[in-house]
Amino acid sequence: QVQLVESGGGLVQAGVSLRLSCAASGPTISAFVMGWFRQAPGKDREFVAAITWSGRNTGYADSVKGRFTISRDNAKNTVFLQMNSLKPEDTAVYYCAAAGTLFSRDIYYTPQQYSYWGQGTQVTVSS
Repeated sequence: QVQLVESGGGLVQAGVSLRLSCAASGPTISAFVMGWFRQAPGKDREFVAAITWSGRNTGYADSVKGRFTISRDNAKNTVFLQMNSLKPEDTAVYYCAAAGTLFSRDIYYTPQQYSYWGQGTQVTVSS
C-alpha cells in the first residue's frame, strides 16, 4: 500500500513562491504517474499538474501553466510542485496522488484515475 505525505504548505503573500513535496512510503512510486490536485472550500477537487513515471511528460492546468512546475526524484520516492507567482485564487488544500497503472506514458487529469492519495497540505495566499 502506497502512503503519500505532503509538506511545504503555508500562509504566504501574493507573488511569492512555495515548494510542495510529496514523500512516498511503502512500494516505490517510480513506476507511477504522479499528480497534484487542489480543493478550495466549496469547490470540487481540481487537477493542477501531473508527471509520468520517467519525468519526460508533464501536464498542467491552464490556471497554473507557466507558474507551477512538477518534478520528481524517483531515487528519493518524492514528487515536488514548485509554485511561483502565487495568487489568492491558488488558495486550497493541495493533494498528492499516485496512479496505479505502471509505466504509463499518458498524463492523467481526473481524480478517478488515481489510486492513492495523501492527506493534503494547506496553501493560503493573501492579497
